[in-house]
Amino acid sequence: MLSGEGDPNTLVGTFQVKLSPANGATAATTAVFGKVYDGETPQTVVWEDPEIDGECTLTTPRVPFCSTPCGGSAACVEDNTCQPYPAARSVGAVSVSGLHAASASSFVMNPIVNSYQPPAGVTLAYPPFSEGELITFSAAGSYFAPFSLQSQGVLPLTPASGAINLRRGDPMELRWSAGANPAATIHVKLDISHHGGTKGQIECDTSDSGSLTISAALVAKLIDLGVAGYPSVIVTRHVTGSTVVAAGRVDLEVASVLEQSVSVEGLASCTSKADCAAGQSCRSDLSCG
Repeated sequence: MLSGEGDPNTLVGTFQVKLSPANGATAATTAVFGKVYDGETPQTVVWEDPEIDGECTLTTPRVPFCSTPCGGSAACVEDNTCQPYPAARSVGAVSVSGLHAASASSFVMNPIVNSYQPPAGVTLAYPPFSEGELITFSAAGSYFAPFSLQSQGVLPLTPASGAINLRRGDPMELRWSAGANPAATIHVKLDISHHGGTKGQIECDTSDSGSLTISAALVAKLIDLGVAGYPSVIVTRHVTGSTVVAAGRVDLEVASVLEQSVSVEGLASCTSKADCAAGQSCRSDLSCG
């Protein structure tokens, strides 16, 4: 059993409680998942050339190239630099408190192929906590020494009324019902080209005030990088608690995640030619042209 504290800047594991709102015929859900590794997971895309405007940052992707293939046990993380994949490790039984199921507010998760999910028969409420309620995950220890994580309940996000429009020359206005937990923050990810291979993205981190403005300058630059069908914006309200094990940092993120479609001026999305105007076809990036 490994003990001691590793580098807190190296993320090696995450337990997540994720709230997803109802969407059409799909009911609202609460999902719990966790995994802890013995090292950092390689990142195969480098996000670079950051342009910061207020609370938001525009970055563009670069995929490193390794002239000698890294093989199945490693990934190319920088030009001609391979990084081994870490192994998932058991942290023993994980006792959970503060998440309300049909008959209890505590349960135990045992590792299945070194992954963690609620056991069969545990159906979590939506939401399974009140805003600000303390949530605790306690690992009995196995490969790593025992540890405990704490976070707090968040208010579920609800879809905003009206369309979210993106137009060159205008800022993008996002609004939501503000929460009351001062520990909660909002993360926004705007990607309008992912179905064609992401050309760039805007990410913002802000307080849970109920509104955010992405500047017209950043919006125009993102549009200029390229668009593809069915663009979207993902808004996440979350509270994250952390601890440090021998290999690095483990997080407990309690989050409400809301993905909404975005309308981009001049873009028509499609899944078939029937979705497009006469004389146009549905291209591989799910846009009409």
